Amino acid sequence: MNSRRQFCADACHAAILTGAFGPLAACGGGGSSSPNPTNSAAALPRITGTLAGNTVTITIDSASPLATVGRAVLVQAGSTQLLVARTGATAFSALTAICTHEACTVTGFEDSRYVCPCHGSTYDTSGRVLVGPAPSPLRAFATSFSGAVLVVSL
Repeated sequence: MNSRRQFCADACHAAILTGAFGPLAACGGGGSSSPNPTNSAAALPRITGTLAGNTVTITIDSASPLATVGRAVLVQAGSTQLLVARTGATAFSALTAICTHEACTVTGFEDSRYVCPCHGSTYDTSGRVLVGPAPSPLRAFATSFSGAVLVVSL
């Protein structure tokens, strides 16, 4: 049986994914909205994608932060927030941007690692937890890339 805290975190995560609190909402107990003072990770560039049904489309031109392998962005598409990294010439990873610790939006990126600003949880570009307190990996989504268009299947 889940604890009340876990239930609240799960309910908040679901509400964020459905857009009930708006695009930049975060929740959870213990001051999750307060930045971690020891977090020095650079803020991810933010770009806009297009949400249609269960897909997010992102145009990647030469001016896009994703034009270069090893770069990452925070994508806003409607109420959906995704972490997207270019991992190869035609390879990308796409993850939910909601930290599995207390549902903060992950906004930092340093040394090919995503960093949550609230309590310092760190994930690799595949979503695996490298440093807690996050209890589980970020959810990953399938991607396809053709021409200058990246499609993320939610």
